[in-house]
Amino acid sequence: MNVSNQKFQFASVLFACWFASYLERFLINLALPYIGAEFKIDESGLGLLLSVFFVGYAVIQIPGGWVADKIGTRKTILFAVFMFAIFTAASGLAWSLVALFVIRFLFGIFEGSFPSAAYKAVAEGYAKHERARVQSFMLATNPLSLVVAPLIAVPLIAHTGWRGMFICSSVFGVLAFLLYFFGTRQSHPAPSNVSTASGHHEPPLPFRELIKDSNIWKISVINFGVNILIWGFLSWLPSYMLKVQKLDLAHVGIVSALPGVAGVVGMLSGGWLADKLFAGREKYLLFLSVTLAGLSLFVMLSAPTLPVVVACQLILSFSMKISFIALWAFPLKLIEAKDMGMASGIVNLGSQLAGVASPAVMGFLIVARHGSYDGAFAFLAACTVICAVVTLTLPGKRVTSAHNTGKAELATEKQ
Repeated sequence: MNVSNQKFQFASVLFACWFASYLERFLINLALPYIGAEFKIDESGLGLLLSVFFVGYAVIQIPGGWVADKIGTRKTILFAVFMFAIFTAASGLAWSLVALFVIRFLFGIFEGSFPSAAYKAVAEGYAKHERARVQSFMLATNPLSLVVAPLIAVPLIAHTGWRGMFICSSVFGVLAFLLYFFGTRQSHPAPSNVSTASGHHEPPLPFRELIKDSNIWKISVINFGVNILIWGFLSWLPSYMLKVQKLDLAHVGIVSALPGVAGVVGMLSGGWLADKLFAGREKYLLFLSVTLAGLSLFVMLSAPTLPVVVACQLILSFSMKISFIALWAFPLKLIEAKDMGMASGIVNLGSQLAGVASPAVMGFLIVARHGSYDGAFAFLAACTVICAVVTLTLPGKRVTSAHNTGKAELATEKQ
């Protein structure tokens, strides 16, 4: 098999794993009203249920990156995909509210082991000038799964209940595991600690060296803000359309899927823009897309009709996904492949802390305002301002990774 075919095959099976990961994560958003009715909990309790998944996800980010650096990406990915498929099914078997909280926490632990290994695998398998486009292809599974999730969840909930929906949907994780297991035996990238001129293998930089890089932490903070917006919007959109816009379940499924279509376009566009038009100027792409997201939220808060609300949601989803891939263009282009597991774990920690905070904070704001979603969406809009401000502190010129001193140091090149 030639190199281009190997790259394509590997990208395809990794795409399947990302798709299963996002799909099985999104399903609970459509089940929330039914879980709330069965266990008799309000939006604040449901927000905590959403957040506990991200507590587990956040806890494992740095350890998961360390494991990927130590034992390799293939083993880490296979273990993570198999286990999150198991815990998707387990979500439908919860015998009490406490059990459901514990299951969702463990689900977060196992699913959270996947991204750092996947980012590292992309860094191992592709040159730096290819990585943003490849990663945008992978992360297009995020909005794509937003399109597909309602199409799967709504009929399954209608026919089998929310519990049956989780059990049946776990098959996607099982299929992804099998595809990755059989599909990467020949095409998986080689380990990234490549031989140097002296014939030795370079070990990954230790954590204490990576955390000295202020730019890694800036990217993590921006990732936190962007994902406050992403997870807050995605978590509460179905409930908002059901309770505020007064749509029935079938129409909620359709309308909730539309931002996913815009998101796919945004994610793929973002990868091309980051590698081509904004190459070396990724911070400006990030700033513009975050600003557009904030403006669309502001308009949505005062939108008088449903078509305007939906239009704002499409613009918001499009700009969010461009923001996300523009943000990840930084570590993908700055960090050496051998260090990508731990470094991406640090960066991804920001997004998972956002997943913890955003659904819970929005749930409490909705309850505090007696069912109004205005305060919750205003909270999201405020976070876009923070993202935009921190983005302006990032290097404005093309950035490269400089490890000649043995430290994770980011340097700028003159243009």
